[in-house]
Amino acid sequence: MHRSELNIDPSRPKTRMRPLKALRHMKTLIADKEDTEQVFHIIEALSGDALRRNLYRFAETEEGEAALKERTYLPPRLDDRGWLRELPDNTVGAAYVKFMEREGLTAQGLVDESMKMRQRYEDYNDDLSWYADRTRDTHDLYHVLTGYGRDALGEASLLAFTHGQMPSRGVNFISYVGTREMKKHLPREANVMECYREGKRNGRAAKTIAAEDIMALLREPLEEARARLNIAKPVAYRNALRVFDDAGMVATDIQVAAE
Repeated sequence: MHRSELNIDPSRPKTRMRPLKALRHMKTLIADKEDTEQVFHIIEALSGDALRRNLYRFAETEEGEAALKERTYLPPRLDDRGWLRELPDNTVGAAYVKFMEREGLTAQGLVDESMKMRQRYEDYNDDLSWYADRTRDTHDLYHVLTGYGRDALGEASLLAFTHGQMPSRGVNFISYVGTREMKKHLPREANVMECYREGKRNGRAAKTIAAEDIMALLREPLEEARARLNIAKPVAYRNALRVFDDAGMVATDIQVAAE
C-alpha cells in the first residue's frame, strides 16, 4: 500500500520535539516504573514523525497492508481468556494468558493508561491512530515472544527491542536512560548496557511482530513462532538475571534508580 492511500487526518498538527517535557516525565517514571502513563508522554514528546515513518514502512509490506485493510482491534481478543485457555499448552496464546494472569495484567489496562494522555489531546480516527494502538496492544505479547520479563531491566531491554523493530527516539530514550541509571547501582558483572545493545540488535534482526496476523500467531507453537520470526534468545539479559540471583538480588525489586 502506497503512503498516498493511507487515511491520515489532514488536521493533525505538525509534530515537534519537546526534550524538556520528556525529561520531566522521565523523572516521574524513574520514581515509579509502574506509572505506565509516563511512557506515552515521553514517546509523544520525543518521537517527532517516527510514528508516521514507521506506518509508511508497515503499509509497504504485504503483512502490514493486510492488517490495515482488516483493522482488527486487538484488546477484546487478547482479553478473551476463555478462548486463550483452550489453546494447546505449547502455543503463544497459552504462554500469553499465563503471563498476563501471573502479572495481573489485561490488554484493556494498557489502553486505559494510554487514554489518560490521549484525553488531553484531540483524538483522530485514522490509520495513524490505528497503527499507534496496534503497537501499544502488542507490547505484552512482545514480552512472551522475546523472553524479557517485567522487571526494570527486562522492560528497558524490551523497549530496546521495540526500537529495533520500529525506530523511535522516545522509545530509545526511555530504554537507554533507564538502563544507564540501573548501571550505576548494579553489579558490573551484570553488564546491563549489553542488555540494551542486545535488545536493539535482536529487534532489528527479527520480523516485525506488529505486522503479524496476531490471532494466527497466538495459535502457533511458541518455539516455532520464535524461530519463524527470527527472535534470538536474550542471552545478555539472562546472564544479568543470573548475576542478580548470585548476589541475592531479586530482579523484580530492582528499580531504575537507587532508593
